[in-house]
Amino acid sequence: MAEHAPYVLILYYSRNGQTAELAGQIGRGVARVSGIEARLRAVPPVSPDTEASLPPVPDEGAPYATKADLGGCSGLAIGSPTRFGNMAAPLKHFLDTTGDLWLSGALAGKPAGAFTSTGSLHGGQETTLMTMMMPLLHHGMVLCGLPYTEQALGETESGGTPYGPSHWAGTGEQLPLSEHEKTLCQAFGHRLATLALKLSD
Repeated sequence: MAEHAPYVLILYYSRNGQTAELAGQIGRGVARVSGIEARLRAVPPVSPDTEASLPPVPDEGAPYATKADLGGCSGLAIGSPTRFGNMAAPLKHFLDTTGDLWLSGALAGKPAGAFTSTGSLHGGQETTLMTMMMPLLHHGMVLCGLPYTEQALGETESGGTPYGPSHWAGTGEQLPLSEHEKTLCQAFGHRLATLALKLSD
């Protein structure tokens, strides 16, 4: 990745790997747009043990995000598994530390959207996406979803919403991403990257 190349930050928390898979598919969509790159970053889990600490680099997966990653992005996709119809605590905790970026307006005018994975098909996909958009609006970001011109949105029998990509993981053995879910993730990444370039002109 070029040091000063514009990038879409794909920022997520993943507990069992499904949200990370969505992030990777969104990154593929970003990669289809020339002139901008995908930067995948995770947030660490939150521990109830106040003495617990994690190494600065995870053992596997995407590197942990910094506020510099967020402040320097041209576009943003945030992802989380659903927790009672809302984002998981680790992502919320990270966003709660971004008051200085809000105060400076660092993210204002940049496109952003959300993605999620749920155990049950009607277990909070849309509410999680909608509630994840609240901090983005407070930062002055321009919301990006998935239009119904994406054919897979009308054909999917699992995840996928106009509010952003989603995955139905199931409550037993974890279901793999469907082809429709992959298609919608890539379409979302492509759309977000295209908007990022247009809005940065």
